[in-house]
Amino acid sequence: MPRRPIRRLAPALAALLSLLAPAAAAERPVKIGILNDMSGPYADYQGQGSVIAAQLAIEDFSKQAGRPVELVSADHQNKTDIGASIARRWFDQDGVDLIVDVPNSAVALAVANLAREKNKVFIGSGAGTAELTGKQCSPNTVHWTYDTWSLGHALAKALVQQGGKSWYFLTADYTFGKDLEGSAAEEVKAMGGSVKGSARHPLGTSDFSSFLLQAQGSGADVIGLANAGDDTSNALKQAAEFGIAPGQRLAGLILNITNMPALGLKATQGVYIVTPYYWDLDDGTRAFAARYAARHPRHAMPNDMQAGVYSAVEHYLKALGTVKDAGDGRTVVAAMKAMPTDDPIFGKGRIREDGRKLHPMYLLTTKTPAESKGGWDYFKPVRTVPADEAWRPLAEGGCPLVKG
Repeated sequence: MPRRPIRRLAPALAALLSLLAPAAAAERPVKIGILNDMSGPYADYQGQGSVIAAQLAIEDFSKQAGRPVELVSADHQNKTDIGASIARRWFDQDGVDLIVDVPNSAVALAVANLAREKNKVFIGSGAGTAELTGKQCSPNTVHWTYDTWSLGHALAKALVQQGGKSWYFLTADYTFGKDLEGSAAEEVKAMGGSVKGSARHPLGTSDFSSFLLQAQGSGADVIGLANAGDDTSNALKQAAEFGIAPGQRLAGLILNITNMPALGLKATQGVYIVTPYYWDLDDGTRAFAARYAARHPRHAMPNDMQAGVYSAVEHYLKALGTVKDAGDGRTVVAAMKAMPTDDPIFGKGRIREDGRKLHPMYLLTTKTPAESKGGWDYFKPVRTVPADEAWRPLAEGGCPLVKG
């Protein structure tokens, strides 16, 4: 007799558990991992600033994801094996659904391959190599913010038009630097200019004197700095000490606001940059910068890559609201591509079939000390590069996802 009620309860209990199971699954936190250089030459470029940007995006848009959102971060130390090991542990053991940022192109390519293997999402908001949307594109990867093709072509074109027809490059000796040099050199030659040579330097170089002497001796109109972070800052400081400008023009192919406090305007006069974001472009960029600076321990303004983390995480969280399984990376990326992008940082845009996020770029030049109002007031706009001109044509990338 006592067993009959239990048998009658069993189907009801099973039905109740089946109703509760989807709700429990929906409550599994979405985990986002910020993977970048926290202690080396790119620590100011991304580092803790990218974590702050992601936190702001989560605070603003986590409700749209329809589930709790957690944030983790780690230092890849610009070493491919360390970056890949962290990413594998995050995917296999820690339940991370999205890895974002990842400056250092060699590390980024390794993480992109892992995301594809594990069917997770990778957004390269700090990575530079255009290979992420080229032959190594992936249905699990979106390339945000910038790439080596865009920076190299846009800046080289602007300077050749201004008379800088011969170039010499100081290049970081790994994938990112070589891609950046190659893109700029391609545009220089296409416009009838010439490349007189290049000098490759290790990541984290402190003494650029021998490289600068080679560049000076080449007699090139333009010395192109195909590097980033502390390498760019050190090269520009020492170029100023050598008195290279104004005899030769210096092109900081990835110079941005983060470099400027240590350099100052006197050491960067006449320098041009191309960027998708500058804090003082409009009301939207200024509002985000003010919130970011209030959180930053040094009250620094965000650069384009840190702003890119905010924009990328925002769009990812919006897309999650349209999919059932946050762990299915290909489905999430497809949802991101299906939705137009729209935020106060980069404006309106979209994600192309190859994973390239499209938005305008801006050609800026440094202000004179007399023009600057102090603080973070370093650059002024020269022209807007529209999205259809700013990025490599879809048919030229060689991405297997693109059906020709």
